[in-house]
Amino acid sequence: MKRTTLTLALAFAPLSLATGAIAAPAAESLYEITKVEPKVVVGATGTASLTIKVKGGWHVNDEAPISVALTTPVGVTVKKAKLTRADLAASSKESARFDIPVSATEAGKKTIDAEAHFVLCQQQACKPVKETLTLAIEVTPPTAAAAKKKKH
Repeated sequence: MKRTTLTLALAFAPLSLATGAIAAPAAESLYEITKVEPKVVVGATGTASLTIKVKGGWHVNDEAPISVALTTPVGVTVKKAKLTRADLAASSKESARFDIPVSATEAGKKTIDAEAHFVLCQQQACKPVKETLTLAIEVTPPTAAAAKKKKH
């Protein structure tokens, strides 16, 4: 029954867009993106991650480009602003994961904007996807002992 609902949602997605209805549930039923949002200590590096998991008979196209473009706020840096297939930490037909090293120079709650581009396929068709999301990074000051050690 879930497969039938998915097929119907996809079949009516263009009609929903034409009538102004929100078609997000159709797209969301094809995949989900999970994220790991680390706590980072000022001066240290933490690892954020984004994992794309496909559903309902779809798979991640292993020949099409896959990328994540990152925009960081002041005080936060990432190793690379644009990650591509070569940067995948893990990849299979069912999922793709990017690990993102994050470092910071100032404490506080920070947000990294991410725009992912990937292609999902099934036997009959492929679908390019663009997903915009944010990573919430909590940056904490170094502990007193670590700060003292750094001064000496």
